Amino acid sequence: MKQPIPTNLILGFLGVGKTTAILELLKSKPDNEVWAVLVNEFGEVGIDGALLQTSGAFIKEVPGGCMCCVAGLPMQIGLNQLIHKARPDRLIIEPTGLGHPSQILETLTSEHYADVLKLGPVITLVDPRKLEEQRVLDNVQFRDQVAAADILVANKTDLCSPGQMARFESWAADLKPSKSAVFQTRYGHLKADWLDGNTALPEVSDPGAHHHHDHSHGVAERVSIDVEPWQIAENAGQGFYSVGWRVHPDGVFEERALLVMSMDSHFARFKAVVRTEEGWRAINVVDGALSVLDTEPREESRLEVISPEPIEAAGLDQQLREALREG
Repeated sequence: MKQPIPTNLILGFLGVGKTTAILELLKSKPDNEVWAVLVNEFGEVGIDGALLQTSGAFIKEVPGGCMCCVAGLPMQIGLNQLIHKARPDRLIIEPTGLGHPSQILETLTSEHYADVLKLGPVITLVDPRKLEEQRVLDNVQFRDQVAAADILVANKTDLCSPGQMARFESWAADLKPSKSAVFQTRYGHLKADWLDGNTALPEVSDPGAHHHHDHSHGVAERVSIDVEPWQIAENAGQGFYSVGWRVHPDGVFEERALLVMSMDSHFARFKAVVRTEEGWRAINVVDGALSVLDTEPREESRLEVISPEPIEAAGLDQQLREALREG
């Protein structure tokens, strides 16, 4: 275990590919080092955490919205537990794409962690296509994530037109203060040496934005999937709504029914790590683009939908139950 522990934040708006990028980074982990990931999701069930569980790193989840709420308590508890358990040589933190980085950075640079963590460059991923959407450019979470970045990375460049890339380059060049580096990549390919160095701790655009959140969210222990084999949870905040499920692995889903469900145009995101009759699948839908990948068996199936509109959870729950085939 290195002291202090090199620590990096990987930021980015909803669906930009942060988890994929972290999975790619973990492939470059030296064999003699232990890496740990603290991952926070807007939803309650932790799909990103499930995807990272087979990466060879220690994973700790802080589900249910911004990890710095409740005066930083969920984040600090998760962080302290992860450090104690993993004793890592490097720590990577993935906050929710709907969160603000200001108080996370404040916590990580507080006196409590001064001798424990060494905060390296903050890396923010951006999908250049989103720069065409004024609602994204005006979004306080997006602006704060960009403002907090030391390194700005255009991801998903394989999906962008030359015009979209030119717009990104112009937009990035006009940012004040300027970034220490601006890179372009695809499929979340980040270079491990981008993690080295220090953060300049630039001020975010709206330091008080965090206080628009509901701070009533506590830290709850999860019920065992063996005790309660079908679990549903809801969350709301930052203008979005989520419904998530944890399902015992004895339950086998009809893959086609899940794919039909996933393509609902009302969803901003659909994510799942789930057992189907075709095997275990990682299903992801963002901006109407569907990906389905084989994945390793997990201790449970997890599914989550996120929408900018209120979700009728009971109807979705019934739809999901109808897709279930007992194994």
